[in-house]
Amino acid sequence: MWRYYTRLIAILSVFAWPLTAAGSYDLFATEQYVASGPFARSSDASICPKDRIQNRLTLADVVELALCNNPQTHAVWANARAQAAQMGASMSSYLPTLTGPISVSVSRNQAAGGLTNDSNQKNISLNASYLLYDFGGREANVENAKQLLVAANATRDETLQTTFLNAAQSYYALLSARASVRSYQTAETAASKSLDAAQARYRAGTGTPADYLLAQTALSQAALNRIRAEGDAANAQGTLANVMGFDASQPFELAPVPESSPDPVMEQGIGKLIADARQSRPDLAAAEAQIKAAEARRVATKSAGLPSISLTGAVSRSDSQSAGITNTNYGKSLGVSVSVPWFSGYRDTYQNRTAEAQLEGSVAERDRVANQIALDVWKAYQALLTNSQALRAADDLVASAEQSEKTVLGRYKAGVGNILDTLTAQSTLASAHQQRVTALYNFLASKFALAQSIGQLDLTMIGIKN
Repeated sequence: MWRYYTRLIAILSVFAWPLTAAGSYDLFATEQYVASGPFARSSDASICPKDRIQNRLTLADVVELALCNNPQTHAVWANARAQAAQMGASMSSYLPTLTGPISVSVSRNQAAGGLTNDSNQKNISLNASYLLYDFGGREANVENAKQLLVAANATRDETLQTTFLNAAQSYYALLSARASVRSYQTAETAASKSLDAAQARYRAGTGTPADYLLAQTALSQAALNRIRAEGDAANAQGTLANVMGFDASQPFELAPVPESSPDPVMEQGIGKLIADARQSRPDLAAAEAQIKAAEARRVATKSAGLPSISLTGAVSRSDSQSAGITNTNYGKSLGVSVSVPWFSGYRDTYQNRTAEAQLEGSVAERDRVANQIALDVWKAYQALLTNSQALRAADDLVASAEQSEKTVLGRYKAGVGNILDTLTAQSTLASAHQQRVTALYNFLASKFALAQSIGQLDLTMIGIKN
């Protein structure tokens, strides 16, 4: 009996040569493909355990924690692995299907005289089928699954780049908020000194109560600004903790950040940047893969309404025992079957129309993404230019405001100035420091935003090698 099983399997396995020759029926290979790419490192949670947040965090630490722990990144990695498994499932059509039904029955017949007749029936068989030809449907289904895997991986990379950018922007937003707190604290200290000077002049008889009240008001306003800045900093810290996959209440500290200055912006034609983006952006790659998947789906849908040819075979054994007599029967068969779908209630017609419409929709979506990419690159490039120029101007503003504040405060202490000029100079200086802080971190964040808009945001930008 078993030699028939072995012979049947050997015959059917010969017809699986396209799959073996292609060498593509390897789920582990598809899993490895999922784990490749510019963010492959982030798929390994061991490189950034959650207790890492107890240390002082650099930008690289923040980004890696976000890529490893953020639930969105977990979801896209899981979706990519699921699509890889789906590709493996679609390629199973290149292998034969085997079924082995087994049945056992026992019956007892009792005659009128009390005599009984027991009979046993045992049937075991192995049925096999292998698809030989189906007008390209099998190949189309595999191609559809392959392109959907490409799209899933591209969507994963897009999500990871977005998470990367959110982490960098939240990091710089927290630095900016904390720097604002320090700026307002400095302004509050300056306002307090002005109040002391006003009190001293009033006691010496060279000041007026109005000067003292104006200085007191300025100090109260500075304290209010500092309190609001502290609240903004607390919100920024909670936002960054959330991006890294922690509760907003999770405490953490950032490592000291070296002072930065504006570097020359890369002078590159906007047309070249847009062209590069359309070559690198993962969302456009995903849209292109969706078109190819839709084309394959259309072919597979059309083939479903056409005949299919399969190689079939079966071996069986049947044992029956009755009245002490055992009979054994063997059976074997090998043949070719043709399945012709004569009529399906117009289901095939409507499925073909659905596939055509889905393909048209995929093309339109690809065009929309391409247009959006041009707009994204344009906005990001202009933002980088603007923030670079704003940072240079803010440096000049701080320098002049500091000199003005020192001069005016010295004149007031010497008794030749007035309180309004002093408070105005201090307010201008506080505003200049605040604008400089905002311009600095906006400039740093805009560099990452431009890289993301071009599709070239990866871990190497923060000194991490995959």
